[in-house]
Amino acid sequence: MLTRIIGATLAFGITAVAALAAPTPKPAPLSPKPQASEVAFVTHIQQTLTATYSTPADAERAGYFRYSNEDNTGAISYANLHWTSNDWNHPSQLWYDVHGNLLGADFSRPYVAGKPPTLWGVLPGRWIHIPEHVHYVLVGAHGVAGFEHGVEASAFTAAGGNLAKPLAATLVKMGKVTSASQIAKIFTFPNIWDLIVWVKQNPNGAFAEKNPLVHPSVGAAHGSM
Repeated sequence: MLTRIIGATLAFGITAVAALAAPTPKPAPLSPKPQASEVAFVTHIQQTLTATYSTPADAERAGYFRYSNEDNTGAISYANLHWTSNDWNHPSQLWYDVHGNLLGADFSRPYVAGKPPTLWGVLPGRWIHIPEHVHYVLVGAHGVAGFEHGVEASAFTAAGGNLAKPLAATLVKMGKVTSASQIAKIFTFPNIWDLIVWVKQNPNGAFAEKNPLVHPSVGAAHGSM
């Protein structure tokens, strides 16, 4: 969330101050449906990613790993820890439903304040800012991983953690777990611009938040993040 501070002095007079104090009109929200410059990008990824990463096993062979529970859109996220998406064939994240069907992808670029990426014909307003934080995956009963845990970057560093090389020992110090052996995976999710796109056909548009053709499981989105 961005906060804009506008300053003024009495030298401008009451009229000028009133003008400065007037709220800045917000741009109209973008349609979730691809615009003319975006059609080629969406068409390409829907064809190419479906062929390349059709199942979670395909994603894992390509270096992605699961790190989340099913969310309220019905998506389970996989990441590859490559947070600079240099082309539209290699997203930083992929999402699947509980049946292993590919749903969509995230593309990411390093965050530069006020400068969303201008790539692939995608409108800059599609990109959102995701602040830096630390994710971790727990080893559950019988070796089954427990997902969707995380801490703010500031809390992690306040406990002596190193965001460049996060360690399970810091989570023990924070009281998140009692032993480092409980952690299956820990990684820093950096400060990025993020673009989400549905690969599965979506009547609401490829850039919509949800897809009416995807039906989340009962109890989805009950993670601890």
